[in-house]
Amino acid sequence: MRRWLGFEWQVALRFLREGRMQTLLIIIGVAAGVAVIAYITALIDGLQASTLNKTLGAQAHVSLRAPDDAVIPAALRPSGTTVLTDTQPRAQRLRALANWQAMVPVLEKIPGVAAVSPMVSGAGLALRGEALQSIALMGVELDRYDRIVGLRSKVVAGEASLAPGEAVIGNELASDLGVRVGDRFTLQTSTAGESVRVTALVDLGVKDLNRRTVIVPLRAAQSLLALPGGATHLDLALRDVWGARALALQLGQQYAAKAESWQEKNAQLVSALGAQSISTGIIRAVVMVVVVLGIASVLVVSVVQKSREIGILRAMGATRGQVLRVFLVQGAMVGAAGSVVGLALAVALVWAFTSFVRGSDGLPLFSITLAPGTALQVALVATVCGVLAAVAPARRAAAMDPAQAIRL
Repeated sequence: MRRWLGFEWQVALRFLREGRMQTLLIIIGVAAGVAVIAYITALIDGLQASTLNKTLGAQAHVSLRAPDDAVIPAALRPSGTTVLTDTQPRAQRLRALANWQAMVPVLEKIPGVAAVSPMVSGAGLALRGEALQSIALMGVELDRYDRIVGLRSKVVAGEASLAPGEAVIGNELASDLGVRVGDRFTLQTSTAGESVRVTALVDLGVKDLNRRTVIVPLRAAQSLLALPGGATHLDLALRDVWGARALALQLGQQYAAKAESWQEKNAQLVSALGAQSISTGIIRAVVMVVVVLGIASVLVVSVVQKSREIGILRAMGATRGQVLRVFLVQGAMVGAAGSVVGLALAVALVWAFTSFVRGSDGLPLFSITLAPGTALQVALVATVCGVLAAVAPARRAAAMDPAQAIRL
């Protein structure tokens, strides 16, 4: 077996060297296809990772809250009767999750859950002098909430602290109110008001959030929103963000609460990411088909050009299997050589994108890298495609009659 492989490698190399220009052109073609596939894969993966990080950087993966108030019929409708009714929807109010303190340790023990954070969330007003801004008031336990959204990593001024009478606010809201770290402003809700001191300004990655977010201690929000001891939400962070939908469905059935995953909150984004992945897959498939056709066409021409040499090899004792493997080896060599060159070109394209494509702030739009696993996968696929492309030419070469081939 080893002798056969040595013979086939030698003949395949000789055939490739004799047709240097053809070999060079097809290797360049394979390299271009591999580079396109590897670069597009890295680009789309980086774009999707950046989009998910920005989207999930300011929200929980799964959120539990009290179910909506619903109007309960005054009486059951008798079977077989028709009743004309006009039910007025019930106005929704802030409601605390029932027995949320006992739920926290249970949720933390669920496999895949990285953190759980209680929250009291409601609407209010921020006042300072003549400035008046509507806000989204959130009461949290800082250490727990930081494990959900990484709040401390988003601080752009000051140091995040939520002692009694302190608040963390969005940087856009600070500009609207004309406050800096250490300044005070007034929080006002429908039931209470409180003066708070700004300890930090944060950038949550979305301008609208930065314009209306005020984060205060959990107890302060409970007092301001008239929910003593209550929590309107339990936020969960997962180790695998794509498992959020299944966990939300499970928790919604298990508890008397409304469970919502980040996929439900961002349905359009999830659809866009899915369409993007499908488009990328189609592009990769089309490029691979072009590569296969290119390799096959060159090898078909090679079989025609090398007909006399193939006949001589058969007359000297080379078997049909050996001739078949000669062209399969050629396909593998062309695919492998093109993969190496193509991956080098893809790395250069990734470096160029990271170095020269900048946003309005002068920073890279997003980070992209060519993962070793992706590079290996693309190289293996290209090599296998090279072998598959050589099957038809190889079978044609192996089927040649030695006497007829020598006379050609």
